Amino acid sequence: MTLWDRLSRLVRANLNDLLRRAEDPEKIIEQALLDMKQALREAREQVAEALAEQKRLEREVESHEREAALWEEKAREALKAGREDLAREALRRKKRALDLAEGFKAQLSEHKALTERLMTQLKALEAKIDEAEARKKLLLARKKGVEAAETVRRMESRLDQHPALDQADLEKEFQALSAEKEVEEDLLRLKRELGQA
Repeated sequence: MTLWDRLSRLVRANLNDLLRRAEDPEKIIEQALLDMKQALREAREQVAEALAEQKRLEREVESHEREAALWEEKAREALKAGREDLAREALRRKKRALDLAEGFKAQLSEHKALTERLMTQLKALEAKIDEAEARKKLLLARKKGVEAAETVRRMESRLDQHPALDQADLEKEFQALSAEKEVEEDLLRLKRELGQA
């Protein structure tokens, strides 16, 4: 491995490490989940307010319909008493009450459609949060797998670069040992011949 290759690998590794620390996917997904959960809380509040408004509109419709029924009853009583003028006025008030009831019914119908859309959006947001949490788990599992693979790669790289495990160096050392053994054997043989052993 040349010096240039080693330097290039070192620079790439440091840059990748900086990017990985600056752009941690786990933190990005966690922040997105927090934002989505805040939006979910707000959506639930809006749905609760919409349902409360719907109930109020329903009460308004019922109230004006009851009022119209009361004015009709008063018109009957006025006619029975021979007071056509009072009956006419009671029927006018009945009509106003029915007009108001119809107006509130129209508002109620629009409001029900709005509430249904809010409920649909709420369910969609809940589904998105569930999906994001599942993706977060998947991403964390992948990240751990990548980290484990990187650890193995670094260990293999260290082992490959270790001088004691370099095949050529090992062969040279064995040859040197073999040559040294031959020298020792020759020395011992000479000493025996000369009677020094």
